[in-house]
Amino acid sequence: MYILYGIPNCDSVKKAKNWFDRHGIRYAFHDYRQEGITKSRLSSWCRQLGWEQLLNKQSTTWKALDEATQLATTTQAAAVNLMAMHPTLIKRPVIELNDKVIVIRFNQDAYAKAFLG
Repeated sequence: MYILYGIPNCDSVKKAKNWFDRHGIRYAFHDYRQEGITKSRLSSWCRQLGWEQLLNKQSTTWKALDEATQLATTTQAAAVNLMAMHPTLIKRPVIELNDKVIVIRFNQDAYAKAFLG
């Protein structure tokens, strides 16, 4: 079963959940705020995608960080630590199947290709 990672009030997560529901695709929802996210899982995603693709530097959370923290986030280890502390820094949703990231963010065309064949 697919796992959709995110936070419930995120517009992109809502769109993804609605898309899955409309297409009858079963998934489990993992709420970062309620369930957290492990450094191990984040490291796996970073290996698959690259940490630069996963870290959302456009987010309100990123913009609220002090400049020293932002400037110090130059490695995968630093990004993983920061995303583990502040899961809202992770681009969302992240959709995974059997520990493999299928897609991040919401895009109808990408979803149709990835999930409908």
